[in-house]
Amino acid sequence: MSRRLLAVTVATLLTGVALLGSCTGGDEDRDPADRSGRTTLPEAEDQLDEGLMLALGQAKNFHRKAKVYMTDGNLAEAIAAVRQILSIEFPPGSPEGEDVRLDAHALLAKLLVASGDVEGAMKAVDQGIAASTRDSFFLANLHTVKGEVHEAIAAGFADPQAPEAIAARRAAISEYDLSIQINERLQKALAERLKAAP
Repeated sequence: MSRRLLAVTVATLLTGVALLGSCTGGDEDRDPADRSGRTTLPEAEDQLDEGLMLALGQAKNFHRKAKVYMTDGNLAEAIAAVRQILSIEFPPGSPEGEDVRLDAHALLAKLLVASGDVEGAMKAVDQGIAASTRDSFFLANLHTVKGEVHEAIAAGFADPQAPEAIAARRAAISEYDLSIQINERLQKALAERLKAAP
């Protein structure tokens, strides 16, 4: 891969990493004291959230490691760091855990495409989509990334008009349409919630 292509790939991948960083900020915003200056005791729900916060912290650190490796052009180590996110145990049924995993599957697929492993990239997106339980921005993004993987497959054919290349481009369009549909459903649900709010 040329240095220029690698630089463009790294810049694209860093956009996805930034999204997770904004979702896992958390702890510094917590104020242990109420407005009267008294220290508050942890509530039961705070104890339950501790496992989630620990898992999110781990994911954030692995993303940061991946970002550093991508900046250095070390795709193999970046891929390894992202795979570690997928081994983190989140509290069962936590939507945040699902979102982090979907985001990791998307980033992993992009890294695998950049390293020339489109088959592995397709497997990564398919695993993420199969494990999703609800519509979300991250699921829509994963369908977008799957479309990009199909485009990479199409680009691998010497003849762009080969039937397989055409089929791959059509599959990419189908994935982009799925992403658009998910985002439209989310936008509609958000508009309805805002309308119903007092």
